[in-house]
Amino acid sequence: MSLHEAEPNAIVVTGTDTGIGKTVFSAGLCAALGARYWKPVQAGLDGATDAQVVADLSGCPVLPEAYRLEMPASPHLAAEDMGIEIDPDRLSLPRGGGPLVVEGAGGVMVPLTRRFSYLDLFARWGAPVVLVARTSLGTINHTALSLAALRGAGCRVAGVAFVGAPEPAVEQSIVEICGVRRLGRLDHLPALSRGALARAFEGFDLDVLRGPA
Repeated sequence: MSLHEAEPNAIVVTGTDTGIGKTVFSAGLCAALGARYWKPVQAGLDGATDAQVVADLSGCPVLPEAYRLEMPASPHLAAEDMGIEIDPDRLSLPRGGGPLVVEGAGGVMVPLTRRFSYLDLFARWGAPVVLVARTSLGTINHTALSLAALRGAGCRVAGVAFVGAPEPAVEQSIVEICGVRRLGRLDHLPALSRGALARAFEGFDLDVLRGPA
């Protein structure tokens, strides 16, 4: 695998933490861009997987995971629980077929093995990265640390997408202090549906994520 293998139409979605809304954001992004979705490693198979959620909320095609791990845990632990080790060389970006949204797991530095993290994978891929961040207390620190890690690894940061109640002063502080583009904010939707999510995405600035016409 080459050091930089970017698929021209791939966009990586990662977050400052787990459970912050990356999958719902990814579904809305897929629908807005007419993109396919890929979750390279799914850890936790009890209930709907992230790919199933995205398919339901976007109506867009989803690609099969490279690894489906039973335990809801960090991928390296979930793999070890099954007696296997994730091979990063099996996680090359799918080629061709139009826009592709790729969702990581948890935060930026979640380990895939005890020697290789998602951050290493993002740097290897070379695709633009969207960082999903909360608007709630503590997000300035978490977002700044995540951006520093991404940039330190040589990743191209396309911007930050906020999730949660509006906090204009916090969001603007992150934009100014971190020198990052604000793509928009996704409110918590009381009734999550394909239509509600599409309407919520109408205010996002997605031009930086669109490929050449």
